Amino acid sequence: MKVALSIAGSDSGGGAGIQADLKTFHQFGVFGTSVVTAVTAQNTRGVRAWEPVSAALVAHQLDAVAEDLPPAAVKSGMLGSAAVVAAVADGLVRHTPPFYVLDPVMVATSGDRLLDHNAEHLIAERLVPMATLVTPNLAEAEVLVGAPVRTPDEMERAARALVSRGAAAVLVKGGHLPGEGEVVDVLVTRAGARRFGHARVVTRSAHGTGCTLSSAITASLALGADLEQSVGRALDYVHRALREAPGLGGGYGPLNHFVSSDPV
Repeated sequence: MKVALSIAGSDSGGGAGIQADLKTFHQFGVFGTSVVTAVTAQNTRGVRAWEPVSAALVAHQLDAVAEDLPPAAVKSGMLGSAAVVAAVADGLVRHTPPFYVLDPVMVATSGDRLLDHNAEHLIAERLVPMATLVTPNLAEAEVLVGAPVRTPDEMERAARALVSRGAAAVLVKGGHLPGEGEVVDVLVTRAGARRFGHARVVTRSAHGTGCTLSSAITASLALGADLEQSVGRALDYVHRALREAPGLGGGYGPLNHFVSSDPV
């Protein structure tokens, strides 16, 4: 059985973060392990409070997992502070996983900020060049490249800029593009660009979408699929999970992690 590792925050509401990642790993048939970087007090209505785990404890968790349960692929999500970003970067250098998916989580679906400003440049400087794939949404791409990202063409330019800074590939997610038609996600690798289109699912149950997508890609990479296959399969899984969301909570509810991971 393949092992995948999630380095992320804990979501007390169960829809995002470590909880979403482990559910997704399970659906894809990989054994999920975790490094908890932060603890949040949140539900579907928003984040009430959060505290980072110490950088030292993050490093100890990462070493403990990597030394005994070496992951075939790693993803990181919410890191929270510059000290934790540095600890994760150092740990990845020590253990050199075959694949690393960077989801640069900065803001929750509810709009609550999940990353301090001092950490933003460190993610770009240290984690982006190590990434097999970076998966920013529009707002995160704007922060990382320092330019507007509001159209598919601008998404492709931003992705190319991040590849030029060392990332092997970048998937800019288009879920926040205006309009009610097709959602476009743009994948750029060193070999070229590809756009993925899906019909937009109009729903308030989209909490954890980015976490779920990046963990689904991570699981597929761990199982031996190539990058484009992994991205396509993960996008299909998330699209169906949105369509079949259970409608929990009074705010931005979770999607349905229990749909099949097999493309239809």
